[in-house]
Amino acid sequence: MLILLETPAGFALFKVLKEGKLSKPKDLWKSFTTVEKANEFVKLLDFHKFRDTVEALANSTAIVEGKVSSDLDTFLRKWVKKGKVDVLGVADAKFAGSLKEKLGISCSTEESVKEVLRGIRGQVTSLISGMPDADFRAMNLGLAHSLSRYKLKFSPEKVDTMIIQSINLLDDLDKELNTCSMRAREWYGLHFPECSKLIPDNVAFARSVLTMRTRCNASSVDLSDILPEEVEEEVKRAAEISMGSDISGEDINNICALCEQVVNLSEYRAQLFDYLRNRMNAVAPNLTVMVGELVGARLIAHAGSLLNLAKCPASTVQILGAEKALFRALKNKSNTPKYGLIYHASLVGQSAPKHKGKISRVLAAKTALSIRCDALGEVEDNSVGIANRLKVESRLSQLEGRPVKLSGLGKSLAQAEKYEPKPVSLYNPATDSTVGILKKRKKTAKDQSKKIKHTEVAELESVTETIRKDESIELGRKHKKSKKEKKEKKSKITKVNIQEISTDIPTSSKKSKKSKKKQKEY
Repeated sequence: MLILLETPAGFALFKVLKEGKLSKPKDLWKSFTTVEKANEFVKLLDFHKFRDTVEALANSTAIVEGKVSSDLDTFLRKWVKKGKVDVLGVADAKFAGSLKEKLGISCSTEESVKEVLRGIRGQVTSLISGMPDADFRAMNLGLAHSLSRYKLKFSPEKVDTMIIQSINLLDDLDKELNTCSMRAREWYGLHFPECSKLIPDNVAFARSVLTMRTRCNASSVDLSDILPEEVEEEVKRAAEISMGSDISGEDINNICALCEQVVNLSEYRAQLFDYLRNRMNAVAPNLTVMVGELVGARLIAHAGSLLNLAKCPASTVQILGAEKALFRALKNKSNTPKYGLIYHASLVGQSAPKHKGKISRVLAAKTALSIRCDALGEVEDNSVGIANRLKVESRLSQLEGRPVKLSGLGKSLAQAEKYEPKPVSLYNPATDSTVGILKKRKKTAKDQSKKIKHTEVAELESVTETIRKDESIELGRKHKKSKKEKKEKKSKITKVNIQEISTDIPTSSKKSKKSKKKQKEY
C-alpha cells in the first residue's frame, strides 16, 4: 500500500512496510513516536519538488478543489506504469474519486490511512532528507498565506484603504475650496462687489478674476471661454458703474494668487474624483451601482473596510452615520432615525418625503447583499447590483402608484364570492288540481280579516292611552296654576293687613302724647 502526502515543498510517495498494523488504527500513533519507529513503519519511495511558490499554490489549490494537477499526473503515472501502485492512500474522498477516474488507481480514505498521514506529518522532516525544520516551517507559513489569499479571492488591486484615503481627502478638499473661494470673493468684493453676485460659480469667478484682474480691464478682456455671453455683458456693464474702491497692484497680485489656488484645487479635485470612481468600480462594482461612488466610499470609510461593511446587517447599513441621533433617541425614548449616510443616495432622493423611510430600508437590504457579493463573492461584475437596483426601483414605483388600503369590511366586500349553482326546480304534477287551492284561499281570507281586527283594536288602545296621558298632563298643569293663584292671594291679604297695622300705630302714639300734655296743664 502506498501513501500520497502533499507538502509545501512537493509531493511525497511513501510505502507502508507493516500493513498488518493497519487493522488497528487506534494503535498506529505508537509507530510514529520516534524517528526509528517511523522509518521502520514507512519508507520514502519518491519525492517531486516544487520549483517556486506559484507552482506550490497551483498544486495545493487543485487538491483542495478535488482535482488532479498536471504535475501530480506525471508524477504518479511513472509508478502506475511500473505496476507498483495497488492501493493509494489519500486524505480527501473527492480527490480520491478524481484520481480513480483519471488514472484508474484504487484509492483508500479509511481511518487507518488518515492516522498514517497524521503520523508522517509529525516526522516529515526526518523522513524526507535534505529538508531542515526551519525551512519547512517557513515554506508551510508562506503556502498557508498564499492559499488563504486564493480562497478569499484576494487581489492587490482590490485594496479598500485607497478608497478610504481618497474619500477623506475629497471631503477635505471641498472644505478648503469653500473657504478659499469665500475669502477670494470677500477680498475682491472690495474692488468689484457686483462681480460676486453675477458669477455664482467659484471656479468661474476665480478664472474671470485671473483674466480680468481689475475692473478697468473688463471691457477690453474676452471672457467668452469662461462665462456665457449674457453674463459677460452684465459683468462689463457692472464694471463701468461699479461702486467699489480702487486697489493697488500688490493687492491684486495676492488676490490672483489665491484665485490660482482655487483653480488648482478644483482641477485636482476633479482628478481625484475620477480616480475614486475607477477604484470603486474595481473594488465594489455592485455597491457603486446601488448607491453611487461617493455614498459607497463613505460607507466603506465609516465601517473601516469593505470586509467590515460586509459583516454589518442591513439595519446597521441603513443608519450608518447617524449613531449620535440613534443613541440620543434611545436615551430620550423618542423615534430612532430612519437613515444615515444612505440618505444621500439617488434612490432615496427621488422618493417622496413620506416614502423615504421605506425606500431607505429596502435600499439598505439590497445594498447589504451587494456589499457581500463584492467582498466575498467570486463574480467580479455588477450584475447583482443591477438586479437589486431594479427591485428597489420597482418598489419605489409601487409606493408612488399604490392603491388605497381597504378596511376589514371593504376587504370582505371586495372578495369575489364563489359561484354555487342553485338547485333546479322540477315540475310537480300534484299542483294540477285546484280543489285544495280554493280551500286555502278561503282560510287565508279569514285569517286576514282576523289580523285586520286585531290591528284595529291595538291602534284604538294606543290612541286612548295617548289621550289619557294628555289629559293627565293638562290636569297637573291646572292644579299647579290653582296652587300658584292661592299663594298669590294669601300674599296680597297679608300685605294689606300689614299696611293697616302700620297706619294705626302713629295715631295711638299721638293720642298718648295729647293726654300727657293735658295732664301737665292741670
